[in-house]
Amino acid sequence: MNKPNTIARILPDGTVVEVLSDGSERPFPAMPMRQMTEAEIHEAAMADPDAQPLTEADFARMKRVPRVKTLRRVLGLTQEEFAARYLIPLGTLRDWEQGRAEPDQATRAYLKAIAGDPEAVHRALQAGPA
Repeated sequence: MNKPNTIARILPDGTVVEVLSDGSERPFPAMPMRQMTEAEIHEAAMADPDAQPLTEADFARMKRVPRVKTLRRVLGLTQEEFAARYLIPLGTLRDWEQGRAEPDQATRAYLKAIAGDPEAVHRALQAGPA
């Protein structure tokens, strides 16, 4: 015996509704979550082989995502656009993003200023020397 499929849709407000065969929608019934104690939560997590805590060795082998790459992506810029807009040599930016080099303290402060108000930094750079 086949189990019928349920079709669901997420509305713009985040509500999940069931789509009925006639095309109409109805909210899924609210189902209370089973209450678990902290001990039960911990026991369940430790029993899940895919949810084991990370070890120091795990952290050592993981590749860190450089924050400049995250910043650039949040701004929606390519490497070339970011480098040109904020007057950073493209090769230097690539080295930072690929983990071959780290920005020095002054550059980290500059990147923090870009993250705080990217348009203000861009305008200041366009204004040229005072």
